[in-house]
Amino acid sequence: MRLRKLALSLTGIAGLIAVWSIAIALAHGTLLPGPLRVVTGLVDLLRRGLLVRHVVASLFRVTWGYGLAVLVGVPAGLLLGWWRRGERAINPFLQILRPISPLAWIPISILWFGVGDGGALFIIFLASVLPITVSAMTAVASVPTVHVQAARNFGLGDRELLLRVVFPSVLPQLIVGLRLALGVAWLVVVAAEMIAVNSGLGFLIVDARNAGDRYDLVVAGMVLIGAIGLGLDAGMRRLRLQRGAA
Repeated sequence: MRLRKLALSLTGIAGLIAVWSIAIALAHGTLLPGPLRVVTGLVDLLRRGLLVRHVVASLFRVTWGYGLAVLVGVPAGLLLGWWRRGERAINPFLQILRPISPLAWIPISILWFGVGDGGALFIIFLASVLPITVSAMTAVASVPTVHVQAARNFGLGDRELLLRVVFPSVLPQLIVGLRLALGVAWLVVVAAEMIAVNSGLGFLIVDARNAGDRYDLVVAGMVLIGAIGLGLDAGMRRLRLQRGAA
């Protein structure tokens, strides 16, 4: 079954590359590079040591920004979901902030943190912490009341009830929220790197575009973004399946 799925995936990728190559061949004089030029560009980046540098820079920012969002958003969401008065007081504020695009915070992040990693980390954190918090709050609200009442009948206090009943119950739904937030974080870091830093895959795309004739590196950066995003999502999906099996 795994081999069949892998074969289907590879077939789809091969078909996409074939369509891409045919389109480039038929469109005479286009600036869009073909697959071979993109691969050559990736090899050039690897040879010069830039490929690893930009990938590591982007992953570094996502790791810290997203990690801080998890450390803040999960406990905050669980507590607000459990403490209904706090949820009623804070939720309107969260719902006002949530529709605001994280990219709208870029000018403010530059004003506060300057040009560098601080602003990018702030944007990634802000983009991730709100969906994580709301997801945790929603998950707690979906815990069956009968489970809570049964735990109280066995003498569990609020702390033990949260750790031994509520958290295991909400974990599958919480992992879904974490997976979605990670995808948002990866999208945001690329956008932030196009403006506020001098390294990373977003910076690579802008720098290659400004070079004038290096659209092979532009597309190469796009391919890397998609491939790494796919890998991150696959890791979160595997974690969810393992928790479901457990």
